[in-house]
Amino acid sequence: MLDTKNIPLVHRDISWLSFNYRVLQEAKDPSVPLLERIKFLGIYSANLDEFYRVRVASLKSLIQLGKKTKQQMDFSPELVLKKVRKIVTQQQVEFGNIYKGEIIPALQKECNIFLLRPKELNSYQENFIANFFEEQLIQHVQPILLVKNKIRTFLQSNDLYLAVQLKTKGENNRYAVVRIPSHKLPRFVQIPTKETARKEIMFLDDIVRFCLPKIFPGYQIKATYSIKITRDADIYIEDEFSGDLIEKVRKGIAKRSIGRGTRFVYDRRMEPGMLGFLMAALQIKPEDLQAQGRYHNNLDLFSFPDFGMSEHKDIKLPPLSHRNLHDQTNLFTVIKKKDRLLHFPYQKYDYVIRLLEQAALDPKVSQIRIAQYRVAKNSQIIAALRSARQAGKEVMVFMEVKARFDEEANLYWADQLENWGVKVKYSLPELKVHSKLLLIKRGKTDFAYLGTGNFNENTSRIYSDFGLMTADKRLTAEVAQVFDFLEFQKRPPKQLQHLLVGQFRMRRNIYKLIDKEIAAATAGKPASIMLKLNSIQDPRMIARLYAASNAGVKIKMIVRGICSLVPNQEGYSENIEVISIVDRFLEHARVYQFHNGGKEKIYLSSADFMTRNLFYRVECAFPIYDKVLRQEIKDFLDIQWHDNVKARIIDAKQTNKYKTDEKSIPKRSQHLLYEYYQDQFLQKKD
Repeated sequence: MLDTKNIPLVHRDISWLSFNYRVLQEAKDPSVPLLERIKFLGIYSANLDEFYRVRVASLKSLIQLGKKTKQQMDFSPELVLKKVRKIVTQQQVEFGNIYKGEIIPALQKECNIFLLRPKELNSYQENFIANFFEEQLIQHVQPILLVKNKIRTFLQSNDLYLAVQLKTKGENNRYAVVRIPSHKLPRFVQIPTKETARKEIMFLDDIVRFCLPKIFPGYQIKATYSIKITRDADIYIEDEFSGDLIEKVRKGIAKRSIGRGTRFVYDRRMEPGMLGFLMAALQIKPEDLQAQGRYHNNLDLFSFPDFGMSEHKDIKLPPLSHRNLHDQTNLFTVIKKKDRLLHFPYQKYDYVIRLLEQAALDPKVSQIRIAQYRVAKNSQIIAALRSARQAGKEVMVFMEVKARFDEEANLYWADQLENWGVKVKYSLPELKVHSKLLLIKRGKTDFAYLGTGNFNENTSRIYSDFGLMTADKRLTAEVAQVFDFLEFQKRPPKQLQHLLVGQFRMRRNIYKLIDKEIAAATAGKPASIMLKLNSIQDPRMIARLYAASNAGVKIKMIVRGICSLVPNQEGYSENIEVISIVDRFLEHARVYQFHNGGKEKIYLSSADFMTRNLFYRVECAFPIYDKVLRQEIKDFLDIQWHDNVKARIIDAKQTNKYKTDEKSIPKRSQHLLYEYYQDQFLQKKD
């Protein structure tokens, strides 16, 4: 096999920035409805904020390590961070051009929506803002005078602030910061206008700017610029094997808001003297500076008012009913008859909730076991589990409390479940449990649900995921063994024959599947692999795929996010093609398809080909045995592979060129899949 140190690889963080640029491309695309383009600007910004809170923080930590430790790395964190800053700076310029040059003019022309600046207000509107300030704003504004080298001011991570230059007669310049209370008030405030057809909005930032003379009476306001600090948000647990792991997670959550800075965002028009003062007063390092435009925290564009203008939004695609499940009063009977596959958000997530609700009420059901990773805010899944416990069922919930940015919510729900008498098991030391599994014991039959996405009815509306409902003993027996490991740390007595499970030879079993294709290609027989993943970064897995390509195995990959593998490289990957699809739904399902000598093997999975998934997590890939369901997944992969509207070609230069085909009719896979499931619903029930 190829040496992982010498194979072509794109660093994961550079590849991730390329993915986030694909999100920015959606904001740039004039064929995307205008109000959806604004949302993609918000998604891009939210993604970038998290990237700085986690990945840039990690790179900075690596830079601080000793020289001997850094010599063991296969990359230079300094060089990667330098590339990151360059790419982000370029993307931010493009972001500003899209926002100012395309979005703002289009809002005015197409929607008659105008974003006002303070100098554009008339006297009537000035009075409105004065009242708004007195009635709503003043109680939330937090002005702080800065005194360099005397008072250390702490800015909250990712909160918005105005940096203000002040002056009084006979005094030198003074500086202050004012927190913009977007955590308390809407970021966008509708301003009354006498023109009924015209809609006028102001950023909360600009309302605060207008009110600065009231906040700093007696001072002249010389200059005002927006700023924010992003801080390290990872939770560091030195030893997960000793002490109370849950308490350590709670302490880590508490420290998250005061982590070290990873980025200082400021208005690029700020004068150097003012920037220098702020750097000294706030202890900002030059390498953490990031110049942007007038407004920050553009993730708030998610909440941009639409004024009911549905014509400037995506056409509605309400989740469809499943032809074999929609009118069934007893789902267990239908599942026992045959495996059932759900595909969200094309089909309703209600069936998963109904399955649990029916289990809670069914007198034949004695036990429910479920693995939770990210839980919805007002979770119907949790409500069903509570009902099951109240009905006397034995309920065990494995709650992964190390799910990044969901730790606090998961701890809350774990506490609630324990209060209701549910048996709750928590995170395993040095492992994350990322499997999406449910097991219901009903009489002598076990029923299982295996998914590629979380038990979360909210994200199921926008994440594309598969879920399998089955009573197949081959699968349910092994799901039970996984739960025995989660609940009792009891390892399977022998190698699993059907599921591919992280910590139980998952990597080795995937290698075997790849090696079988290599052997077939070497013997001159048909050999192919098709993978749909969120990310691929693991060097050893990439080396295996390069070896397969060199042997003649035809490999197609659909990768949404990180792709460290470099396709079409001479001597490594001439037989590998990779595309990425970014559209209205977030592509989240993982699918592995192997030719297997004509007896195709198809797995759905919770696992990407990342080192963390293959080594540090309990993941689960599950085979699809039913011929009809296998064909459905093959149809899905075929539709996605031939997308010529939202698919981009992944290449070594990270150009994100669209996969266009001018000779063919437009094929937008997500819309075609919706039509596919509409047609499927009309077919005869089995």
